[in-house]
Amino acid sequence: MRFAFKTSPQNASWEDLLNVWQVADGIEIFESGWTSDHFYPTHGAAPSVPRLEGWVTLTALAQATHRLRIGTLVTGIHHRHPAVLANMAATLDVVSRGRLELGIGAGWNEEESRAYGIELGTARQRSDRFEEACQVITGLLGQETTTFKGSFYQLTDARCEPKPLQRPHPPLCIGGSGRKRTLRTAARFAQHWNFDNGTVAEFLRARDALNRHCADVGRDPADILVSVQVRYHGDPAAAAADAATFGEAGAELAIVSLPSPYTPAVLEPLAEALARVA
Repeated sequence: MRFAFKTSPQNASWEDLLNVWQVADGIEIFESGWTSDHFYPTHGAAPSVPRLEGWVTLTALAQATHRLRIGTLVTGIHHRHPAVLANMAATLDVVSRGRLELGIGAGWNEEESRAYGIELGTARQRSDRFEEACQVITGLLGQETTTFKGSFYQLTDARCEPKPLQRPHPPLCIGGSGRKRTLRTAARFAQHWNFDNGTVAEFLRARDALNRHCADVGRDPADILVSVQVRYHGDPAAAAADAATFGEAGAELAIVSLPSPYTPAVLEPLAEALARVA
């Protein structure tokens, strides 16, 4: 099994985030580092809790590291027009020398969407919009020009230059477990699927649904990296055991979500515990 870590840029100083990422960059067992993309605090935190913007933070962390692959878990697709996001992703892939993992999802946070006047839409609208966005992003990143006419997005001979270093585009990591729509979209477009939070039984049901959608579209499920997020609550052995349990169920990559306040002191004990179950 492979391992990564995640630090949400919430209730954390830039200095603490930077310290964790720079230390992790030197610990080989962590193959990638992830942040998240929200404008309001999540996980029940008070609305006044500060939160750094995810993509600007990720860009700065790319410049402060050399080895780690980098990504967001995940970018709400309604936060930015997908053509804008495609240009952001291409630029960050160039800036990071080809280390970007492009994490995207259909969006879910009603509070921040309502506060900012960003239309979230119904579950069906979110799924339809997400599928269109995947077509727009992969088209712009992989083709010289893209023309697209959908219900949500319309492009005419649109360009995205320079192209990302990773071709045809950085791996698309789709997060979510909706068995009817999200996993169907993942089967069509993703190189990486992330299961965020739930039991092993829920993970298995979602993975089986992904496999069925892959069969429907003629895709080999083995072409899609399967990852899970594991919560770290202060006990390295417990986090490693959770990762191992999901590994036995078929997950290939465990992304350990670290709690704030962030400190690099947790990394070495965690790395040692993960190495024992790798």
